[in-house]
Amino acid sequence: MKTIRSMFEQLYWADKRILDALEAGGDGESEAEAIRLLSHTLRAEQVWFTRLQGQDSNHLPLWPNDSLDDCKRLAQEMREAFSAYLAELTDERLDDVITYSNQYGRSYRTSVQDILTHLALHGQYHRGQINMKLRTAGMEPVNVDYITFVRQQGQ
Repeated sequence: MKTIRSMFEQLYWADKRILDALEAGGDGESEAEAIRLLSHTLRAEQVWFTRLQGQDSNHLPLWPNDSLDDCKRLAQEMREAFSAYLAELTDERLDDVITYSNQYGRSYRTSVQDILTHLALHGQYHRGQINMKLRTAGMEPVNVDYITFVRQQGQ
């Protein structure tokens, strides 16, 4: 659980750094694409959180046209939701398997641990894409490396 909790703390930290960069940035198509990628990342967190709660996520969009303000709001909501969820999660529950349907109605079974690991890695993948878009928009990419997070935390 320590590793998963740390990965999620890094996820919150990285999302805030990306949000700050986008808020301070300029205008342009690349920046709009960066916001779209961030929105997708946060919406995926929402979808998976819904599934972890045993609820149907099929109604939730994965690629909406969210604004930067929408992303800021959703990032805070997801941080609060996952922080509460992880505070109650035990090592024994990590191996629990949940059954869910994806956005196309196909059923799957996945362990809680694999879902949480996927979320952390999925976000990092898209943050890399966001950094490419920031550079294209003439902005400085944001260092969101896990090791930088660990160093800043004094671990």
